Amino acid sequence: MRLSIGYYFQYQLQQITPMIALLNVHHSRVHDLEGDDRLQTVPELAQTRYVDGFGNICTRWTAPVGKFVLQSDGVIFDDGTEDEPCRDAKQHAVEDLPSDTIIYLLGSRYCDTDLLSNEAWRLFERTPPGSERVQAICDFVYDHITFGYLDARATRTASEALQERRGVCRDFTHLAIALCRCMNIPARYCTGYLSDIGEPLPHPSGDFAAWMEVYLSGRWWVFDPRNNSPRVGRVLIARGRDAADVPLLQTFGESILRDFRVWTEEL
Repeated sequence: MRLSIGYYFQYQLQQITPMIALLNVHHSRVHDLEGDDRLQTVPELAQTRYVDGFGNICTRWTAPVGKFVLQSDGVIFDDGTEDEPCRDAKQHAVEDLPSDTIIYLLGSRYCDTDLLSNEAWRLFERTPPGSERVQAICDFVYDHITFGYLDARATRTASEALQERRGVCRDFTHLAIALCRCMNIPARYCTGYLSDIGEPLPHPSGDFAAWMEVYLSGRWWVFDPRNNSPRVGRVLIARGRDAADVPLLQTFGESILRDFRVWTEEL
């Protein structure tokens, strides 16, 4: 299938403002794009691309005072299948893990494992290690947190999400990641597009999504604690330890968001 993917941001800037965007489709999906994956700005500005320490494509520029628009409208090919199911995947002993996965066992800005370790072991010590344990964590998070856009808070950590029992997809993901790490399962944060193909109406307004990948049986697997079911039309943008590593748009100065739209639709 072909998916229309894109976004529209409109800001009012109070000063000359450097910006960094992580909005390009991840390099692992670039070959599926139809045409160039270019960020368009109004006014048009000089852009510089670079790759960060996690392999994500980043773009930087300096925006002028006043109205500023950032937008993209592209098409990507997708095989139309649901997320690959992870069944009977084995958990590795820590000493057997590849060195490049160890960073995803450690605590990070939003995944405060030091505050969650005892609770994680109380909840999940008796679950079978591996994919069953990860699914048990996702089931717990899905049942424990109530989703609501009005409950979004940029500073909420995983332990706070556990206590407050509310949040948005990033909070579901941070809590699940932290609980996996507490149980010695490498887990990393993912952000990107996610369609509503196959989901019952009415569909909510478009937005970017957060999910996680866990390392089992020698590879990374997708788990989505927010939806907790296989989905169609998942398009990765960036990966990191948590949301602090992959801000979709980082502004270095005061900015007011006037308009925000995202879409992931079958053509």
